[in-house]
Amino acid sequence: MKDYEFSFDLDDKSYKLVFNLNVMEVIQNKYGSVQKWARLTDNKKGEVNAKALIFGLTEMMNEAIDIENDEKGLDNPLLTTKQVGRIITRAGIKASAEKLNKVITESVKDEHPKNI
Repeated sequence: MKDYEFSFDLDDKSYKLVFNLNVMEVIQNKYGSVQKWARLTDNKKGEVNAKALIFGLTEMMNEAIDIENDEKGLDNPLLTTKQVGRIITRAGIKASAEKLNKVITESVKDEHPKNI
């Protein structure tokens, strides 16, 4: 697995998301596996589970903030789930779920050997 960073712009502000081993661990602890969580956030299979979507995006956005704080010696505050919920609402649930699924897909793309 490689760290995968993705950003999206909304209302003249850019938001970064990072999916890495830290985020994967938190998701596994809460949902049992990344696959179970991903099924809840997959908008192609019906209604997106709002709690799972907000949880995943919050973890990814806060990981990006935490990394930037570490690398640049900053002290930017982490986002709350309510703040992320508002961002998702403005961006649209479907669009947010699609961005989230893209991050997961891209981050694990090279994990599986091609000739199994």
